[in-house]
Amino acid sequence: MREDAAQREHPLRELFNGLRYVIRYGIAWRVMPNDLPPWFAVYQQAQRWLASGCFETLAHDLRAVLRLAAGRTEEPSAAIIDSRTLRSTPESGSRAGYDGAKRKRGSKLHLAVDTLGHLLARRGGFSLSSGCSRQGRVVAGSISVESPGRPTARG
Repeated sequence: MREDAAQREHPLRELFNGLRYVIRYGIAWRVMPNDLPPWFAVYQQAQRWLASGCFETLAHDLRAVLRLAAGRTEEPSAAIIDSRTLRSTPESGSRAGYDGAKRKRGSKLHLAVDTLGHLLARRGGFSLSSGCSRQGRVVAGSISVESPGRPTARG
């Protein structure tokens, strides 16, 4: 990094607090309160964290600690795969499909969790008309381990 590069204007803790506020209250970025950093600074840092995989690493490490606290091994030996339908609204447009088995309009979401219920992988936002099977067979073939102990969903 160059010596004349711009320095950080807001502490990372304040940016993280701003991100937590947006997630907790479900507000738009631009309506953040004035006692937090500006919305564009929080948004930009959140995008950096997402791109670097910080949150996935955090979830993996937290899952390992929780498993060790429960007297289990750090890495799960079994996974449970399930799917559900997220209800849609008229504004969903072409994203939403129809699940004939459940008689619901919405998007399909697949999850893989360990035996304690901790998230291993997620694959979601599928239109129900895009060929997702009722038994979740589509996601079963797409979960793989890219690095030791970190299952991910591809696609």
